[in-house]
Amino acid sequence: MAGLKQVQRQTGVALWRQIADRIRETIGNGTYDETGMVPPETVLALQFGVNRHTVRSALAALAQEGIVRAVQGRGTLIERKERLNFPITRRTRFTSGIGDQAREMRSLLLDEVQEEASAEVARWLGLKQGEQVIRLETLRQADKRPVSKATSWFPAARFAGIGEAYRKRESITKAFADLGLSDYVRATTEVTAAHANTADLADLELTPGAILLIAKAMNTDLDGLPVQYSISRFAADRVQFTIEN
Repeated sequence: MAGLKQVQRQTGVALWRQIADRIRETIGNGTYDETGMVPPETVLALQFGVNRHTVRSALAALAQEGIVRAVQGRGTLIERKERLNFPITRRTRFTSGIGDQAREMRSLLLDEVQEEASAEVARWLGLKQGEQVIRLETLRQADKRPVSKATSWFPAARFAGIGEAYRKRESITKAFADLGLSDYVRATTEVTAAHANTADLADLELTPGAILLIAKAMNTDLDGLPVQYSISRFAADRVQFTIEN
């Protein structure tokens, strides 16, 4: 089967986790679209060079994420094949980006802290290290399903009260507007991938081994002054990015 190969032992990553990652990626690539089913445990065990118990652990983890579902007498059904398409544009906005792909969207404020800017945050926001910034931890849901978790920093001198505005409005764009910033644009986006850490696994309702798409982004006002630096973690099996000019 294309896209599947034997797992690597003695890497420090559990075999079942490696297999879950490979199956998740293969589902995302559309390899099983014709049948809508994951191959039988015996077939997967042979392909990966492991026993059926290890394959069963991998499938159980994917079932917990809601990616597959065991159907008695049939096998393992792929539960969700469609990802939300999230466009990255000059005016990237979560709500308008997801658009009519979801019936209900929520944006929750998990935490708000005023702190001194680290060297990295200061560099992105054009501040001096140690200047005051406001950090927001937020979670976005589509149809009650967690999609992304973000850490965002804002210059405190300019955006005092942004946490409360976000809590009420559930939108960075609307919170900015309440504080006098009517428009802003995306200046930079950097995308990487990594395994989810413990906190992100819990908040995004994922199982160990789940892959995240990580977007580091900087937004500016129309004069080019940085207004937000964010690190957003998206569940890779739920979202795909489209880069638009």
